[in-house]
Amino acid sequence: MSTTETDAGEMPEVPADPNAVSISINGRTVQARKGELIIAAADREGEYIPRFCYHPRMSPVGMCRQCMVEVEGPRGPMMVVSCMTPVADGQVVRTETEQVKRAQEGMIELLLANHPLDCPVCDKGGECPLQDQAFSHGPGESRFVEEKRHYEKPIPISDLVFLDRERCILCDRCTRFAREVAGDPLISFTQRGNNTQVMTFPDEPFASYFSGNTVQICPVGALTAQPYRFKARPWDLEQRESTCTTCSVGCRTVVQSSRDELVRYQGVDSDPVNWGWMCDRGRFNFQSVNSEDRLDTPLVRQSGQLAATSWSAALDAVAREMRSAGGAVAVLGGARGTNEDAFMWGLLADAVGSNMRDAQLDDGLPAAVLGLPQATIDSACSAGTVVLLAPDLKEELPVLHIRLRDAATKRGLRIIEVSSHDTGLTAHAWRSVRCEPGAQADTVRALLADPAVSSQLASGDVVVVAGRANLAESAEHTVAAIDALLAAVPAATVLPVLRRGNVRGALGLGLAPSAGNDAAAILESAANGRVGCLVLLGADPLSDVADADLARRGIAGARFVVAIDTFMTQSATHADVVLPAAAYGEKDGTTTNLEGRVSNVVQKITPRGTSRADWMVAAELLHMLGKDAGVATLADVQKLMATRYPAFGAAVSSAEVRRNGVVVTAPAARPAASAPAVAPRSSYDFRLVVSRKLYDKALGTAKSPSMANLAPGAAVIVNPLDAERVGARDGAGVRVSNAHSSLVLPLVASASVPRGTAIVPFNQPGADIRELVRRGDSVTDVRIESI
Repeated sequence: MSTTETDAGEMPEVPADPNAVSISINGRTVQARKGELIIAAADREGEYIPRFCYHPRMSPVGMCRQCMVEVEGPRGPMMVVSCMTPVADGQVVRTETEQVKRAQEGMIELLLANHPLDCPVCDKGGECPLQDQAFSHGPGESRFVEEKRHYEKPIPISDLVFLDRERCILCDRCTRFAREVAGDPLISFTQRGNNTQVMTFPDEPFASYFSGNTVQICPVGALTAQPYRFKARPWDLEQRESTCTTCSVGCRTVVQSSRDELVRYQGVDSDPVNWGWMCDRGRFNFQSVNSEDRLDTPLVRQSGQLAATSWSAALDAVAREMRSAGGAVAVLGGARGTNEDAFMWGLLADAVGSNMRDAQLDDGLPAAVLGLPQATIDSACSAGTVVLLAPDLKEELPVLHIRLRDAATKRGLRIIEVSSHDTGLTAHAWRSVRCEPGAQADTVRALLADPAVSSQLASGDVVVVAGRANLAESAEHTVAAIDALLAAVPAATVLPVLRRGNVRGALGLGLAPSAGNDAAAILESAANGRVGCLVLLGADPLSDVADADLARRGIAGARFVVAIDTFMTQSATHADVVLPAAAYGEKDGTTTNLEGRVSNVVQKITPRGTSRADWMVAAELLHMLGKDAGVATLADVQKLMATRYPAFGAAVSSAEVRRNGVVVTAPAARPAASAPAVAPRSSYDFRLVVSRKLYDKALGTAKSPSMANLAPGAAVIVNPLDAERVGARDGAGVRVSNAHSSLVLPLVASASVPRGTAIVPFNQPGADIRELVRRGDSVTDVRIESI
């Protein structure tokens, strides 16, 4: 018999895993992987080894020595640091011997020699690893009677983070995170010996977009978050696991409340998504949910003024206008809410015969991009090559930036970046090229003609990360660049990085434009009097549509405007009816992230005032219009959704939706790729780039006191040589103008911007760059003059 044959009825032998090793931990034989650390293998098998410095998402450093274990060696038992020692076949590990216990007790005693015993007033008290291990692995008493060292406390090292150096145990977690994970090494060890301490550099605050993560991973109360200081004790907190919807990455979080008020969000380690990390905007914007400026009762315009009214009166007014409008009802928005919200409003639009709807606000890519062969975050990070045709991910989708940065620095990913200026990933890109707005497709074709690039693209999996990098140019230029890449690399997949929280879910569940009626077309129709009832579903066109003139004309031209929102936005002030919506943390449901991953969001506190979930408003209006959908609960909505969209229904019913989520793919489609012609730029003009920053005037940020002042403000950023040509010094006011309008902005010179390009951040305090942008322009050219 050959070695591949088996006797009748016998199962073929499964080949042994060459990377598997067998070790013994406390007398129990367990399987581990070659190269795996002892502490990681023990964790997986439920054998807890105490630690302070070790974190599974960062490199081990062996700083605290608390994870000492006994390993049987050729010369007998020896003490090793389990976070620095890899497993070996036949290894015998003991974690609870007398020698190990004495070592751990000694380490605890040394750490407490200078650590202040201020647990009753420390924010970490009750969830502090040092406090817990002092009880479980400490000696019970200290031999030190000398005066402890003292430092000034606390020091605000940024607007969001406070440092208490007396509590620091020098575990290196915060400094490693800043250096290895975030790539913002703004916090480091200073001094030597007994005076070693963590500190920021002079005149450089800890201004990282990810600083809140250092607070979460700090094993003591050395780093505390300003929004949570003295708010609650851990035993007072109630919590539920949820999904962040601040952007479309969909980080898994824990939503914590005390006395029916949100007090903290914490990151949850979801392997396919966020690895436990969060950006500061997503972590701290819970303050906006608690804001006193929240809408809490319906408003109806009477005699030119918005006045409080009942829900029945407000909905009756809306239903009456929808009846009279017939098919001329338009729905803008929906990305702020849940999948269930979007589904019910899509159902309502169908019921009144409307084909005017769009979950985007003319600030993304065509919905057909979602029908291209899809990538996931994990597949992008494990690919051989990622091509970035996207905005600066560090500014718009920060945790995706972290994932790609990790893959580029540690896993061999090669990034090819096509952008108008340097971004957060430029330093980690294998090839980074600059292109003027409107030239993306030509730049991609030129790249493809490079033999080195062609060879790299042919060497393995390719993922195209595609999004809207510039709001002052047509989205068709990005679509044409995607098309050029897919024509050259047919096997490539696409990760659409549309920014808004649940934009993918809303587009996939009934709020995608049809018959060419996208947001811009809807606003143009409204401006021309062809929209009888315009519903703003968590949308604020007067703040978020890049063409400010189009937004103003659209809002003014609609016969009747209904705003459903959490705050009184600019657009809501012009509405005829304003309905208060339940915010994040105030309603249950599901959301869909940028890769199509469906996961749950949860209600943790009571909705403000009489606020309602968006789906409830739609269901009530359907009933009043004689089109009752037969839904009374969220479960009813999800059952109905499953009949219309079986893939979403299967995802929602899966238990995994409450853990790592379930990926749902969109039906295959391909957007039309026909980039409009671009006229040559005059040598006197600058080609405008309007892009987003993490902190801006978005109400979730502006209504969170800890972040309200973090927006950098409006400015025009140009190359230093261009600044010389203009004749303006750094910080001086300059006139920025074109045929549409003129405004004054401070000038900032930066070598990261190519010559001939001017960058202005979007939605910032100060002059509004949108006055110079028109939707019909393929690109936007401006003139800059000193004043």
